[in-house]
Amino acid sequence: MDDGERERQYSPSSRLPDGDYRPFVEAYRTRSAEAFQRAVSDGATVTVLRPGPDLNGDDLPAVHLVHPGDADGPTPVLAFVHGGYWQELSAAESLFPATACLARGWAYAAVDHTLAPHADLDDIVDECRRAVAVLVERAPDLGLDADRIVLAGHSAGAHLAASTALGFADDRTGTARRLAGLALVSGIYELEPLIGTTVDDRLGLDVTTARRNSPLLAEAAQADGGGLPPTLVVHAADDTDEFRAQSAAYADHLAAAGTAVTTLEVAERHHFDVVLDLAEAGTLLGDAVDRLVRSTGRGEGRP
Repeated sequence: MDDGERERQYSPSSRLPDGDYRPFVEAYRTRSAEAFQRAVSDGATVTVLRPGPDLNGDDLPAVHLVHPGDADGPTPVLAFVHGGYWQELSAAESLFPATACLARGWAYAAVDHTLAPHADLDDIVDECRRAVAVLVERAPDLGLDADRIVLAGHSAGAHLAASTALGFADDRTGTARRLAGLALVSGIYELEPLIGTTVDDRLGLDVTTARRNSPLLAEAAQADGGGLPPTLVVHAADDTDEFRAQSAAYADHLAAAGTAVTTLEVAERHHFDVVLDLAEAGTLLGDAVDRLVRSTGRGEGRP
């Protein structure tokens, strides 16, 4: 495809009637503020987890954990990495799934990261891996079920969730960092096509960096059945052709390597509103995530 078409295909807002995605960012922000207030009013606990300092000694971005206050025993948790093409949004705009998660008896964790250009893509991936590792390692002390931690991501956040899971699968230190499931929504898994687009203005990708950080190009040995957890790969029916194709290609890549994969196309949704269904009961995506959470865990008699 020519440069103009590539720019359009990797600009999800090109599928919106007016090309303006900002109202959806405002919806994330408003719904997140409402979810936070409701959680606090309902007696949920909110914990900020710090994964430690960066190389300069500065605190890395935190994980914001919302835990039901009336939990009877360890709770499953849905952790979420926001989208924004690695350069927009934050945990503050990513708390909107908390209300639905709490209603299901789950904890919810919003994973933050430094935004480009203040960090390069290698550092952003490393931050997410460190943040999720802290959540997994501290799970027992936080009242979480360490066997039922499902990591989700939307758009660039799906890329970061997939990259985090690959990093854990390639970690030879043991099984403490193994995730129970992945839910990848409207993600991007091969980054080289972004080079030269406006998305890359703040990222500054080169071919080597793009390929190194492309889950779709990870060797099959990293994505074997023992390495990655059951994975839900989702796209919106009104995503661009390239976003839909990337989801299909990544699902095929994982399945060929032995990972248990479920694919899902969400009708009447586009790139920016599909994520609003992430944990909502009675929606195609929310109920699929619920099945994924319920299917995880090593113990007998899991619900």
